Amino acid sequence: MKFYKNIKYSLSALMMLIASVSFAQDIVVHDPVVIKQKDTYYLYCTGNGISVFSSKDLKNWNPEPQVFKDKPVWADGVAADFKNHIWAPDISLHNNVYYLYYSVSAFAKNTSAIGVATNTTLDPKDKKYKWVDQGIVIQSQPNRDMWNAIDPNLIFDENNTPWLSFGSFWEGLKLVKLNPDLKSIAQPQEWHTISKRKRTFELPDADPGDGALEAPFIFKKNGYYYQFLSWDLCCRGEKSTYKVVVGRSKNVTGPYVDKDGKSLNEGGGSIVVQGDENYFGVGHNSAYTFDGKDYIFYHAYEKKTNGTPRLVVKEMLWDNDLWPVLK
Repeated sequence: MKFYKNIKYSLSALMMLIASVSFAQDIVVHDPVVIKQKDTYYLYCTGNGISVFSSKDLKNWNPEPQVFKDKPVWADGVAADFKNHIWAPDISLHNNVYYLYYSVSAFAKNTSAIGVATNTTLDPKDKKYKWVDQGIVIQSQPNRDMWNAIDPNLIFDENNTPWLSFGSFWEGLKLVKLNPDLKSIAQPQEWHTISKRKRTFELPDADPGDGALEAPFIFKKNGYYYQFLSWDLCCRGEKSTYKVVVGRSKNVTGPYVDKDGKSLNEGGGSIVVQGDENYFGVGHNSAYTFDGKDYIFYHAYEKKTNGTPRLVVKEMLWDNDLWPVLK
């Protein structure tokens, strides 16, 4: 999840509860990620203990139990008096184990950490269902790091090497190599900056800055790694300016370039989707292939409900130059 959150989470929580009870097909979400187990899709998103929904058709969504009834035991050590409102999860299946990365952070600070929890099933009715927290994977600290450990996304390269992309504001989005256990940084460490926007030099290091970008998601397709990311400001209701942009590379570590050949590390990015007659702003997307079709998921601040963050699911097609186009 984000910085510059000027809406009250108490209101968001109330809206989430109302949506879960009364409008399961029209849910309120921030930062949706999705995975399919057997005939059921599971959606994970920002919320108290990580919010969860399930669906058989990607249209009608039903609430499921939150991942963490109690906050991770280490959370207060990262963000003092953490309230178990966990941001921006990411879900993957690897070697028959589900890995759920998530963000713990203090508002408008890079006092942050990415943790990971594991499970062997996503079905709460399964007797084997149990999320086990594996602790911190990456941590950032103010005045030490010019990056922020939130908004994780796991990607495996062509050699099946795991990489974690993440980040928000400061000096851009990062990519770091993980160990095969997916729980720790590989040694010797290998880091890359994969997107960056201009930051005003005079700002203090502890300030998030004005290079508004976050939430990288890397999707492998057509012989490319497509890096989707969000520009500008989320979480402001009708004042949200969020939008999704994309760049691509033949290598997971980059360099990523947009349609015009401009590097994402130099402020490049081609618009995928932005606000329109229905939404003030849209962003924090994820992308997947389900049953032979490519989909993009994101949240959008709906105009007819004064900026309520709604789930949007769209099929993703590819133009003649192999760039994504939303159906």
